[in-house]
Amino acid sequence: MKERAEERAWPDRRKSKLRRTISRWANSTDQHARELRQAVHESGLVAIAEAPDRTRVHLSGTLRTVTLRPRGGVPALEAELFDGSGAITLVWLGRRQINGIGPGRQLEVQGRIGVQDGVRVMYNPRYELRA
Repeated sequence: MKERAEERAWPDRRKSKLRRTISRWANSTDQHARELRQAVHESGLVAIAEAPDRTRVHLSGTLRTVTLRPRGGVPALEAELFDGSGAITLVWLGRRQINGIGPGRQLEVQGRIGVQDGVRVMYNPRYELRA
């Protein structure tokens, strides 16, 4: 009987540890987003969530993902820029890679925001790598 009680308690301990790990990860992600929003606010740049479409904007943030995804038979490097308020897809047409562009890299971009298939996109933005 005592063994059964211990067997039942084991999954609860494991779930509890998993919940703590997920909670710790979620809190660190929230903290990172808050820090990014604060940095954008201090720099005087526009937040991605507030940036108007079809207007030239200057944005800043961290790259979450970078992928090579051909568009119409032409190579295209795609990256997701996140600033804590939202995300935008950056697309460099005709490029397979760009030195310095990788996940986790911080950069500033300038360009015009468009919407394609419900996703906000900036094609061939001017960019500046940040330390």
